[in-house]
Amino acid sequence: MDFRIFTEPQQGASYDELLAIALRAEQLGFDGFFRSDHYLRMGDGDPGYGPTDAWTSLAGLARDTQSIRLGTLVSSVTYRLPGILAVQVANVDAMSGGRIELGLGTGWFEDEHRAFGIPFPERRFDLLEEQLAIVTGLWETPAGARFSYAGDHYALDDSPALPKPVQARIPVIVGGLGAKRTPRLAAEFADEHNLSFPAFDRIRPLFSALDEAIERAERTRPVVRSVALVACVGDDEATFARRAASIGREPAELREHGIAGSRAEVEDRLGALEADGVERVYLQTLDMTDLEHIDEIASFTGVRATD
Repeated sequence: MDFRIFTEPQQGASYDELLAIALRAEQLGFDGFFRSDHYLRMGDGDPGYGPTDAWTSLAGLARDTQSIRLGTLVSSVTYRLPGILAVQVANVDAMSGGRIELGLGTGWFEDEHRAFGIPFPERRFDLLEEQLAIVTGLWETPAGARFSYAGDHYALDDSPALPKPVQARIPVIVGGLGAKRTPRLAAEFADEHNLSFPAFDRIRPLFSALDEAIERAERTRPVVRSVALVACVGDDEATFARRAASIGREPAELREHGIAGSRAEVEDRLGALEADGVERVYLQTLDMTDLEHIDEIASFTGVRATD
């Protein structure tokens, strides 16, 4: 099992704060540093901050970090046209030396779309399927060949399919808690299937649905199984309670739904997740100014510092 730090900068974070936590995660040996792709604060947060664009900030992190993998969990299909998204992600992959991953989803936060004048169509799942086909198709088109696509929502005519990523294949993450279409898309297009904030008793059935979709697709390449869960830990109860209060959450609720509490509690939770087939955990850290929290999460999860 590997571990990634997952942040929500729309709640209030500058680029410098993003960089500080990314560098700490890299130093501690976390496998990845991922961020949400949102433009509007949800609920409580620092109202003085404006949003940071996900792919703009990841471009900066690509140059300001050295080894940690970077990406979105997840970008919304409503924000960018698929041809442009493929160019952006390939550019940032080159800037990072081949450390980028793309999480792609339907989008859900309607208020955010209204606030920034972004169209919010009802049938976004169809957009997701076409965008996955286009982005992966552009990247996989052989050098010198052209790519065309005719869908219900997007059409590409004789695209040069450039630039190419540095990686032979940029990992694509499909997230969602659906039991039908989402596993099918993950089996067809994705390198990883992510369950974001699932009920713990739903993890095993949803991964079973993915297994069935993979079998129907006759796919042989593996799909990484991952979850995203809020993380809030402490070496003692007072520290844990203080950190829970700082993010506006109750300790009991965090223990029920997240990776929370003492070292022993975290170890028990991770053991149960591994038994359910989880291979990767995105640890949602909501207080981005508490770098000591990242240190403790690394200690509790067994992440080891890089040389």
